[in-house]
Amino acid sequence: MDYQQRVIDGILDAAFGEIVAIALEGAKGVGKTATASRRAKTVLSLTDPPTRAIVAGNHDLVAEAEPPVFIDEWQLEPQVWDRVRTAVDDDPRSGGRFLLAGSAGVAPGARVHSGAGRIVRLVMRPMAMSERGIQVPAVSLKELHAGGAAVTGTSSLTTKDYVHEILRSGFPGVRDLSEGNRELQLDSYLTRVVDKDLPDNGVRVRRPAALLAWLRAYGAATASTADYTKILDAATAGESNKPARGTVDGYREHLQRLFILDPIAAWIPSFTPLKRLTVSPKHHLVDPALAARMVGIGAQGLLLGEGGVPSPSAGTWLGALFESLAVQSVRTYAAAMRARVGHLRTKTGDHEIDIIVETNDRKITALEVKLSDTIRDDDVKHLHWLKAQMGPLLTDAVILNTGRFAYRRQDGIAVVPLALLGP
Repeated sequence: MDYQQRVIDGILDAAFGEIVAIALEGAKGVGKTATASRRAKTVLSLTDPPTRAIVAGNHDLVAEAEPPVFIDEWQLEPQVWDRVRTAVDDDPRSGGRFLLAGSAGVAPGARVHSGAGRIVRLVMRPMAMSERGIQVPAVSLKELHAGGAAVTGTSSLTTKDYVHEILRSGFPGVRDLSEGNRELQLDSYLTRVVDKDLPDNGVRVRRPAALLAWLRAYGAATASTADYTKILDAATAGESNKPARGTVDGYREHLQRLFILDPIAAWIPSFTPLKRLTVSPKHHLVDPALAARMVGIGAQGLLLGEGGVPSPSAGTWLGALFESLAVQSVRTYAAAMRARVGHLRTKTGDHEIDIIVETNDRKITALEVKLSDTIRDDDVKHLHWLKAQMGPLLTDAVILNTGRFAYRRQDGIAVVPLALLGP
């Protein structure tokens, strides 16, 4: 399979020449190995038992090997991290020596230094829309954030095409499989997380079926701020022997450490007149294809409005999955801008913005996501409210939709089909 260029390639190219060690983190299957190995002269894959045994017996090997050295799934031998950190201290000026890839944080109880100041962490997610090779993006998020960007372009995608992209997944190794094998692979992915990945990272799963039921309920709550108690209740409806809340909270933390859960945090601005904002995250899995697969809804069911827990802002559950697809892409583009991504919702629920992109200068771009090919005045009211609150700090306001054309409305709001948005 030919390598598909990723947004993070540009970030790595800009950083790796000067930074000694970079950790590329993210869920299994997002493409970390393919991206990192292209830059390495020495590859040490710790998923290979003989290689792992050699590295475990001699941690100095990682510092003695010909650079750039790529250490895949480094967390399987946590002391490797400290050996890389020491090597950076010994020679902090030799850029591009180490790439580490990991699909989990350090296992509970492992004593490993944070690496702060020595090892730079980058998160890699499944493929954004612009990385999938189905449409050339015409509108840049970076240019929108700079203010006054031109908004033009025509998309060939319809709502059915976006449904196909949701179900096809952003995992590179899954996308090109036949429908039946793709479903089998996604099922296996989720089972492996519970049966192997969590135990491999020091987590004992006493009731695997209960955890899978909770994951299914979490996926059904995609793009909502549903309370975790309600998610647990949905997962154990009709059961008297429910898992303890503390047990489920622990699982949730570990699943986030494995990058399976990828919630979007509430945006809490500093030094602005905005008050009484919710602090609840919006729920997202690493890929909306996993949510659709767990709930068991296919293309026809999604188009008919079946499945899940529709959020007030997204409408149908398909709208929630489309929002999750948009969030997945925007997070990838925002990373190239070194920007933070959050969502905004007032405690009363009167106002809600799906995505806020904020850079260190406090400038923000606000994006609403609508599963529609036409945009009405009512669809932009929250964006106008935010513009009135934030003034010049709001550089642009955008509606991401399923339409054909990118354009700017007379009121200044940019309307951009999701497939046309790029970094």
